[in-house]
Amino acid sequence: MSNQAKEHIFKAPEFHVKNWINASGNKIDPIKLSDLKGQFKILYCFQSWCPGCHSKGLPDLKKMVEALSDNDSISFLAIQTVFEGYDANTYEKMLETQKQYDLKIPFGHDTGDDEKSRSNIMTNYQTGGTPWFIFIDKHDNVVFADFHLNADAAIAFLKTL
Repeated sequence: MSNQAKEHIFKAPEFHVKNWINASGNKIDPIKLSDLKGQFKILYCFQSWCPGCHSKGLPDLKKMVEALSDNDSISFLAIQTVFEGYDANTYEKMLETQKQYDLKIPFGHDTGDDEKSRSNIMTNYQTGGTPWFIFIDKHDNVVFADFHLNADAAIAFLKTL
């Protein structure tokens, strides 16, 4: 993956993302960490207006989702982590992004607790912006969190789980 990944492992905090859609784009109840108990979780944080998210992050996510689609012990989640550009990074843009990349995974829209503050995921997981990948092991430890991801190395690693 990346040697620049944060070296410290920490317990994954609850997501606290209010707005979610399922793999088909339909509204669902908020996804909680406990809903994915015993699974390896991959969170992808993006903003709809982020050039790096579209040129690198989302294609890497799609590549991983497709390569690991038959692995029931891995869950993928994409979360629009809004920390600026609230008028551009809307719920509707999140829906468009899911359709644009034909990603059949849950998507969350995280605008913070008051709908206009910093994303809860960004605050609680100490992310540095977007695109950002977070890997949470089956024991709910964050084992990777970084901008930089080598998708092929990540797929090779995830296939060993």
